[in-house]
Amino acid sequence: MRKNIIQLLWLFALVSGITSCEKTDYSFGEIKAPAELELTVSVEGTDTNNPDGNGSGYVNIDASASHAITYKVDFGDGTSKMVPGGKIRYRYGIPGTNEYVVTVNAIGTAGVVSTISKKIAVNVIFEIPTAILEALTGTGSKTWITANDVAGHIGVGPAAAFDPIWYQAAPDEKASVGCLYDDEITFSRDANNRVTMVLDNKGASFIQGASVGYYGFSGPEECYALPTAGSKALIFSDAASGSTQDISTQIQFTVPGDGVVNFATGSNTYEILSITATSMHLRTIGVDGNAWYQKLKVKP
Repeated sequence: MRKNIIQLLWLFALVSGITSCEKTDYSFGEIKAPAELELTVSVEGTDTNNPDGNGSGYVNIDASASHAITYKVDFGDGTSKMVPGGKIRYRYGIPGTNEYVVTVNAIGTAGVVSTISKKIAVNVIFEIPTAILEALTGTGSKTWITANDVAGHIGVGPAAAFDPIWYQAAPDEKASVGCLYDDEITFSRDANNRVTMVLDNKGASFIQGASVGYYGFSGPEECYALPTAGSKALIFSDAASGSTQDISTQIQFTVPGDGVVNFATGSNTYEILSITATSMHLRTIGVDGNAWYQKLKVKP
């Protein structure tokens, strides 16, 4: 009798062990591609006299599809964004009337995608102050480099301030960082005063520590092979920092995408604190929430 009981207990333990080792099956369920994808893009302020909008640059984008989980919108200006509901109000910033192709990827179960595109023309009225435009580009194009020979060519401070009160680099302090002083940033303008920027980083850019992961790298702050090739159409606007005219030009520009001017902080919008024909002082809010500063000078 005792022997039978022991055998039954052993058998129960064996069955329980087998049951507990069974794998749980996970499934996406039925995979369905988004269907009946529709896209409506309307430029704000469009009428008979203003076929490309009222100059604000705002457009309303509305995408819808059955079986869509989320949407990725490429605005056609170098910027894209995930838009879960398919609806977004977006502002284009390049002055003048420009054409863009808005592309929407509707993403369904297991990542299957349906795509739709629409071409639009958008008029943006923003007049870059003449003094800034001429100082930045000269008669048409001008190349800038790090002002490594002056104090504060790199600096950082709190976002609420407009001075690098935490740290200012001394002249040539970072000379040992090979990639930090060799960048060449060329600003150019066309006949309609649209400004573009080309950054030649010689194959590597210095990335500030808190921003390394933002650009897809891992490790400490140092030089990384950050791709910067190509001409970027800059978007100018009034500065959003709350600065006053005694400390800033109150004009900012955005470099589309992960645009970098000289060293990288996870930001692509730069306020021009001051500018002359030979010097420029920029401020940006990095991904770490701090205000980062850089000083540039015209390449000899």
